[in-house]
Amino acid sequence: MSSPHPCLSCGACCASFRVDFSVHESEEHGGRVPRGLIEEVNDYTCRMRGTDYARPRCAALMGKVGEKSTCGIYEWRPSPCREFAAGSDACNRVRLRHGLQPLDSGLL
Repeated sequence: MSSPHPCLSCGACCASFRVDFSVHESEEHGGRVPRGLIEEVNDYTCRMRGTDYARPRCAALMGKVGEKSTCGIYEWRPSPCREFAAGSDACNRVRLRHGLQPLDSGLL
């Protein structure tokens, strides 16, 4: 039996970055990111609600960082979230910032 994916007990990336993406990823423009979780920045860009603060926390993040966390819209998350690599340098930097151990590189 394999152990659960480390992202399921992390959430550090969801509480560390501003998440901007194309308006075309929003429900309103034919995408899948729910309208209630986005803020329009301009005619071309949206932002995940909660991520534009000095201490960001995405509105879709459920649970507590470093314990048990999950994305409330995992199937519909925007491209920056889909492209963020577990175990990457950026991942390990924010894990350390939240008091978590770094991961091995190359996780999916």
